Amino acid sequence: MAESSLFIQSLEKGLDVLQAFRSSETLNLREIAQACGITSGSAQRVAYTLEQCGYLKKDPHSKRYRVTVKAVDLSYSYLAREPLFQNAHAVLHQLNQECGEIVNLSVPGDDGHMVFVMRVPTSKHIPVYMPVGSRIPMHASASGRAILAHLPPDELDRTLAGATMQKHTPHTTTDLTAVRQLIDEARENRYAYADEEFFQGDVNVAAAVLDQDGRPMAAINISVPKPRWTVERARQDLGPLVARAARAISKNAN
Repeated sequence: MAESSLFIQSLEKGLDVLQAFRSSETLNLREIAQACGITSGSAQRVAYTLEQCGYLKKDPHSKRYRVTVKAVDLSYSYLAREPLFQNAHAVLHQLNQECGEIVNLSVPGDDGHMVFVMRVPTSKHIPVYMPVGSRIPMHASASGRAILAHLPPDELDRTLAGATMQKHTPHTTTDLTAVRQLIDEARENRYAYADEEFFQGDVNVAAAVLDQDGRPMAAINISVPKPRWTVERARQDLGPLVARAARAISKNAN
């Protein structure tokens, strides 16, 4: 919590309540209070305010709250006005035409996750549902490893030290030494890869988009399914494509 007379604690509570719905479709007042670490009275006041403002809706029978479509407005300006995304739009579609597979753009969040902000689908198969705002741990994704490969050593150490190495599939790499080896490999190859590490049957390759100072600000990745693709084929055929696309976006963004 910030220590400043300018800090509005009630606004912080309201934002925390909206964030609590990331992991739950509906919540009652007791669950809101527990998720946000606030009293039941505070949960009631905040939920009532958000309901009156149109960001939450309460079921009259179950008394449970859910987020409304108005909450999407909070992210609209970022998604619609961010120059990086406008520059990336055409490159992502061109890459999709070249490879015929799913292409994604994600940005690093402040909690060790990659946040998906743009997706170009494929007609070859029905992909996993991943709406804008979906998060994947950096250590378990090609996009995250591509970002980590461009961090200064001390920042990389801090990021990995604070990461929760959770297994999401039987193939998730959780050994810190092995994760570092994959990051080193991504740094050398200019692209990263992941083999069924967050979704089973999913292989992806990714490359980092860099700013004018060489810092990673986003990652572009291509996602392909097994058994139609092997890891070896994806790396050989798609690695160079995603690296080239990332360079193009980096050039346009600077």
